[in-house]
Amino acid sequence: MRTYATAQHIGLRGNQCDATAFRTDPVSGARAYVVLDGIGDRPHIRDWVRIAAARLARAAARRLNAEAGLRAVYKAYAADPLRQDSHTRRYEPSAAAIVAVHLPGKPLTIAWAGDCRAYAIQQGTARRLTQDHNLRRVYPPCSAHNGGNRNIITSYLGDSSDDDSVRSAYGHPAIETATVPGPSGLRLLLASDGAYEPHEDSGHALPDFLTGTPGEAARRFVNTAVETSLKTSEDDGRQYADNATVLVADL
Repeated sequence: MRTYATAQHIGLRGNQCDATAFRTDPVSGARAYVVLDGIGDRPHIRDWVRIAAARLARAAARRLNAEAGLRAVYKAYAADPLRQDSHTRRYEPSAAAIVAVHLPGKPLTIAWAGDCRAYAIQQGTARRLTQDHNLRRVYPPCSAHNGGNRNIITSYLGDSSDDDSVRSAYGHPAIETATVPGPSGLRLLLASDGAYEPHEDSGHALPDFLTGTPGEAARRFVNTAVETSLKTSEDDGRQYADNATVLVADL
């Protein structure tokens, strides 16, 4: 029986610039799960994120660790001369990225750059495992203002900034990590912002949309996200729905 599934909905975007990937290391059996949320809406970004997602899944599974895999791929892209140049880097494709690696009997490792999220779903509860890399985190809402723009991310795969420079600018490193000891029995959700934000904004209880098989849960989650976006944006006088992508895995 397949223990993971992915689902995507293009929303009202012109191109599906999110991507997912899965890889099992043939030697250790480590499994890597990846979601990328491409920045922009053009065909070359769509094509790049698909390649980058597969590359990240291979690197993480082979290294048996999410952080090691993401750092290797992040550094490889950052070393590209086009990304080192302050003018040309703006034209290079990039993406928010999250990867999780599970090796049976070992802790679950998670690493991310950007605002894709990971949740642990267990016993009817959802526990968020990540913190967003965006201006909303840098400038939280308060009584004086509504906070920073959550759609402007402060770290991403394809950037050339190192941990220290990102930390100096935004208060967090380029790549962050999380570990879940004893993850056996939990359901893992990896999601792009287009998938989780509509649920969060509407106050949905995430576990309610993640029942059934991984495939049923994944499809229900993204379809409801887009439907919710269309309804709420229509009520505001403008119809909009971001593309939504999730990966659901039973560990």
